[in-house]
Amino acid sequence: MDDRDDDLGTRIKRLRGRLISQRTLSERSGVSIDVIRKLEQGRRHTASVATLQRLARVLDVGVGDLLGKRATMPSAVPNAGVVAMREALTPTSDVLNGGGDHGDPLTAQEAERTVTSLWGAYWSGRYAVLAELLPGALAQLRTTLGAVDASDHARAARALAMGYQLAGDTLAHLGHPDAAWIGVRSGLAAAEQAGDDLLAAAIRISGSWQLLKVGRYEDSEHVAVTTAQDIVLDGAASDSALAAYGTLTLTAATAAARSGRGDTARTMLEEASATARRLGYDRSDHQTTFGPTKVAMMTTDIAVVQEDYAGALAAARTLDPAAPLPPVNRARHLADVAMSHLRLGRGDRALQALLAAERLGPEWIRFQRFPRQIAAELVATERRLTGPLRAFGDRIGVHAG
Repeated sequence: MDDRDDDLGTRIKRLRGRLISQRTLSERSGVSIDVIRKLEQGRRHTASVATLQRLARVLDVGVGDLLGKRATMPSAVPNAGVVAMREALTPTSDVLNGGGDHGDPLTAQEAERTVTSLWGAYWSGRYAVLAELLPGALAQLRTTLGAVDASDHARAARALAMGYQLAGDTLAHLGHPDAAWIGVRSGLAAAEQAGDDLLAAAIRISGSWQLLKVGRYEDSEHVAVTTAQDIVLDGAASDSALAAYGTLTLTAATAAARSGRGDTARTMLEEASATARRLGYDRSDHQTTFGPTKVAMMTTDIAVVQEDYAGALAAARTLDPAAPLPPVNRARHLADVAMSHLRLGRGDRALQALLAAERLGPEWIRFQRFPRQIAAELVATERRLTGPLRAFGDRIGVHAG
């Protein structure tokens, strides 16, 4: 049987084997032995992201391996999929002084349109489209940078930087953090060629988020705080600078909360809230969004991390339902709402939140471990599965028994 068919507790027990006792795992990870026992005994079927990352680190596996997450994108299209994206981030042109890429160069305007379209697919959670189109697009964007006139060099470099950032963020979602980090580093190099400091800050936001996903909380916070300190917020600061600064402080707050540093998280969250009030509206720059709505969304997330589920739902109620959030951002927020309802014993409301998230991102949700964890616990704890819960579980690969 494929070990991905096992539940979380079974995987933990198998991975620790005979060399690590439950108590030793608890002491090394900082996770209570009660939680570990409940997981292994099947009395609990999910845990917070921070808990999973602490356990995974001691067990020397990735969180994706701990959860049995599938992270491939098979495609009938040649030169597409996860392997092709990884290869597109490590081209032979890097060692051949620019040679080795194939594809006709674009104009600077066409390059910008290409990247904007691909980012639209990302924010809609359409990873199959990205797996098909990104490998070729990256090669073409590199070719374009080498072919444009000097007057368009900065525009082409900016498009390439955003393409690298997109590839990195996509691979992070699909569970390939090593390749995702190459996207960050390559994106920063291209942003430097473009001379765009705020784009570089946005790419460092991606880097900080990637570190967050793999449990490197101190590193994530350090990247976010250090980058924010380089942004000048004087009276002449642009709205773009405010948005970048606010997003960085929110990311730092999230990292601090996940590392158990509640006071720091609150301080950072207050700073982000003050920045959102100064900005006064929700804004999107360099494929990052910031404003009062984003602050409400991340306040909810931090409350869930701190297991303040009533507080999370209170924060969620302040979020404007008509605010211009990308579909996958709103879907991720609904997963926090679902977890809060689940922990407060409201399984029916948790399911409704998950179904709403699925409507916003039907492909996105299949690659997200957090909503799958919630669904797995709902399926495991419901004595009689309702039709909607059974059907939802089937669609995302979570089954009873």
